[in-house]
Amino acid sequence: MPQPILRTDRLLLVPLADRHLELEVQLDSDAEVLRYLYSRPRTRDEVVTSHARRRGLATRVDGLGFWMAFGSDGGARGSTAPAGEDEGEFVGLMMLPPANGPDQPDDPTVAELGYRLARRYWRRGLASEASRVLLRHAFDTVGQHRVIAQTMTVNAGSRGVMEAVGMRYVRTYFPTFDEPVPGADQGEVEYEMTREMWEHVPAAPPPAAS
Repeated sequence: MPQPILRTDRLLLVPLADRHLELEVQLDSDAEVLRYLYSRPRTRDEVVTSHARRRGLATRVDGLGFWMAFGSDGGARGSTAPAGEDEGEFVGLMMLPPANGPDQPDDPTVAELGYRLARRYWRRGLASEASRVLLRHAFDTVGQHRVIAQTMTVNAGSRGVMEAVGMRYVRTYFPTFDEPVPGADQGEVEYEMTREMWEHVPAAPPPAAS
């Protein structure tokens, strides 16, 4: 099962492809976007390496991987960022690969939710909107048993998204970083959505997929 194109009211989620590399470079050139991830903007070579790794992870479990989010209506438009042909204005990178962290078991039924939006699209509810459709895809289409999400303890915005989509707090842990960012001393948090939890989430009309 290949990754489908997914749609929400305001977003078009397109599986990550090589044609999107320049948009990834653009996204990771903003230090504020990476504030809770890296101590500096990423170099082009670093983004190229990440792009290749993402493409590789997308082959591990059918249907999982990475999506580039584009505005599908006026609610997510308003920039002059370059976009792929017929894809709209670039909003950000949405992630649903198999969980692959150093402390995660090699379990193909566990996926990891993530999101990285261009700064001009913050605080519009777009990360939550995209996360909901990815959770639906994970459980209802791919058949995952669990989806986790991780962020810095001090990243209130990201934690707010996790809570808004119904994920629950699991733990705080303290990994070692080569280039720690401010707040790293307070650790990282992990949230989860299990299949049992998902079955009690109020039903909504499924999004269009193609």
